Amino acid sequence: MMATKKLSDNSLNFVSGGTCYETADDSRFLNVLLAGRPGQCDRYGSYRCWGGDHDKEIEAAWASVGIYVELHSGFLFSTGDDNTYWLNGKWMSQEDARQYAMDVVGKHLTRAQWDW
Repeated sequence: MMATKKLSDNSLNFVSGGTCYETADDSRFLNVLLAGRPGQCDRYGSYRCWGGDHDKEIEAAWASVGIYVELHSGFLFSTGDDNTYWLNGKWMSQEDARQYAMDVVGKHLTRAQWDW
């Protein structure tokens, strides 16, 4: 029997990143964080993000809190191209981007508050 190990959100960035699943997480997070604020995007599931149809809307939501993002949501499964997050030209993880966005907005969310 194999032992199981729980991965942190930060570790999952490198396992599951670069797919429509990661972009769907971004849309759910930003939808709740930016509720009623300029830049709020809609909530999309992974199949709605598949193909990148909503990437521009989600990129604009990140930009509203000062983060530049390159989304790679054209695939259901990881292509090796993780979504990338940048602040002032410096790369940051998805989790760091979320924390920064929460600090900017002044609203701190648990995952349960946005991932429903």
